[in-house]
Formats: sequence, structure tokens, C-alpha cells
Amino acid sequence: MAKIAIVYHSGFGHTKVVAECIARGAQEVGGTAVSVVSAEELPDPEGESMGGRWDELQDADCIVFGCPTYMGSVTAEMKRVFEASSKFWFAQKWRDKLAAGFTNAAATSGDKLNTLQDIFHFCMQHSMLWVSQGVMYGGDGENDINRMGSYMGCMAQSGDDSPEITPPPGDRQTAELFGKRLAELAHRYTSGDRS
Repeated sequence: MAKIAIVYHSGFGHTKVVAECIARGAQEVGGTAVSVVSAEELPDPEGESMGGRWDELQDADCIVFGCPTYMGSVTAEMKRVFEASSKFWFAQKWRDKLAAGFTNAAATSGDKLNTLQDIFHFCMQHSMLWVSQGVMYGGDGENDINRMGSYMGCMAQSGDDSPEITPPPGDRQTAELFGKRLAELAHRYTSGDRS
């Protein structure tokens, strides 16, 4: 059994859709347990207790972090989660877990790459192993996969419409393919197959 935890912050529900699409793709791979955890479910530690759903991250083989790109970076709520994880960092408890990132913004660019880099550097602080998008650019239409041309992690773009409408189908499919890739790699990694 491979375990994947998807940690997200979503201000208006659009990034939650991306997290759910990643989860759906991961669940296509048999024997994969997926937890979708909102940042709000990861409280700051109180004394020795982390509380909330932190144990699900600790038990995961792969942790995926995602949030909207606000002002060219991660959201304050995701940054709070990063800083709260320092109890794990001191003991390097996430060392050698697989890690990945995703983001969403209203703009096609919006400096989303910087958000993925922020997530990447956070995961490197924890000595985690980064997994890339692994999907080639498929065109720039709303039905095309990886229309953002992102290789570091998963990117989506949402207009002003509701989360039922945006992000568009191609971005949702890109997120599902990303989730499937993460699950397949988690299975290979946990089975010892590094080929």
C-alpha cells in the first residue's frame, strides 16, 4: 500500500479542485491510499502535540503541497503550515519521502513558477525527494494537457468563474495525470523498485 497525502490551501475553492483531481488520478492506481488535507486541518503545535491531521503526513510515502499563487508566492496559510512543520524538520522525520507541488492562479503566469520553487525549497529543507510533473506540453487550449508548460510541478489557471467551471478540463486532466504519476512512483519507491 502506497500512501499519498495532498496538503492544500484554497481561498475560493479553485485550488481545492486541483487537489481533488490529483487525488482522483492517484486513486486510479490500485493499492493507493490518498488523504486530502486542508491547511486549516494542520494546526500550529501545542507543546509536544501536533494535533489535527499531522499524523497523516507523517505516515505518507509521498506528500504533495499546493496553494494558489498570491502576490507571486505561496499563501500565508501555506507558509504557516511550512513553519509549523519545523518540529518534523528538526528530527528530519520526512527525510527521503517523495514530495511534489502544485499551484493555481487567475493569470496564465502570475509568477506561479515562484510558488512551485517556494514549495520545492521547503521540501528540500526536509530532505525530501522531488517528483516533477512528468507530462509534456500539449498545446495552449483549455482542453490541452500541461498547457502551462510546467515541468517542475502541476500548474492550473482559474478565471473568475466558480470552481464548478474553472479550472478548465485540460488543467483538471493534467492534475489527474500528475496524481497518477505520483502514485505509480510511490508504489515503485515503497517496493524498492528504483528502475
